[in-house]
Amino acid sequence: MRSRTGDGQDDAPSDEVIALHPAESGMQLGRALLHALHNAGISVLYQDREMKTVWARNMRAPWVSDSADGNGILPAAQADRIGAAKRDVIASGKPQRLEISVPVEEGIRWFQVWIDADHGDGGSVQGVVTTMVETTEQKRREQTLTTLLREVSHRSKNLLAIIQSIATQTGRYSDNIGDFLTRFRGRLQSLASSQDLVTSSNWRGAALRELVSGQVGRYGADPVRSLRFQGANPYLNPNAALHIGLAMHELAVNSVSYGALSRPDGFVEVTANLTAADAGTSLSLTWVEAIGANDNQRSRKRFGSVALERVVPASLNGTATLEIMPGRLEYRLVVPHGNFETE
Repeated sequence: MRSRTGDGQDDAPSDEVIALHPAESGMQLGRALLHALHNAGISVLYQDREMKTVWARNMRAPWVSDSADGNGILPAAQADRIGAAKRDVIASGKPQRLEISVPVEEGIRWFQVWIDADHGDGGSVQGVVTTMVETTEQKRREQTLTTLLREVSHRSKNLLAIIQSIATQTGRYSDNIGDFLTRFRGRLQSLASSQDLVTSSNWRGAALRELVSGQVGRYGADPVRSLRFQGANPYLNPNAALHIGLAMHELAVNSVSYGALSRPDGFVEVTANLTAADAGTSLSLTWVEAIGANDNQRSRKRFGSVALERVVPASLNGTATLEIMPGRLEYRLVVPHGNFETE
């Protein structure tokens, strides 16, 4: 604003705020605070030394009731906690802070409760101010984060155990360090590919067709031509996805080296069938490919066959057979219910 001096000249602009009338200022401040309490979901209660309610603002369930103690419809144990804390504040003049849980139909609601003493001019406590803020969503986020961290820790340990097993078995069946590194890197890349699918699904798992296509596609020049997948497409849990992905990797590597995928027109057939039984639905996964009649490389007991016949089925509580016949290789893995979902 600009004002005139006695000589009729304008003063320079001023940043000074013109004070409002005390009553008007108090009314505006009160309205502003009420809006703030409402928008923030904060409840405030003032009580005298005898614990009688003097005033309350923005009181909501579970604090609202006909009772005069301001404890609303809280469970008796929680109401007693708050009442004892208020009496302590009145006696000592020192504030207290509580965390309150209230059972409801949907679960549990959580609140932070602050209890402060209202000191008079002489310093004596003339009442208590109780501030209540709901923290249910924050609590749920904390609980969810804790659960996720535990799940990540659990799955990380499982993944490390798988890697350790792969390293041990690869070393046992490798001729030299170069052979070991080549095989070990390929198996780690297979795990990483399967793990990407698991992670992208928020740790739910991976669809079988996508998993098989991803593993074969890493070695086949044209996955659409080199893989013929038919049958069911269940959703594998994370553990099943990692181990079945490892099996598909071993089969694909062997096929590229010695089998059908080593030929320009070669392809593999993968069939998935669901079979109902008393113990629940089981998944039967079959890999079939044509191989050379004089292929002796496949008869060697390297880690590939050990993983296919022992490691993978044992990790899934299933069974497996690997048959190498003149002109044909067939691998059949039976996975019991609990490793996958059908819907």
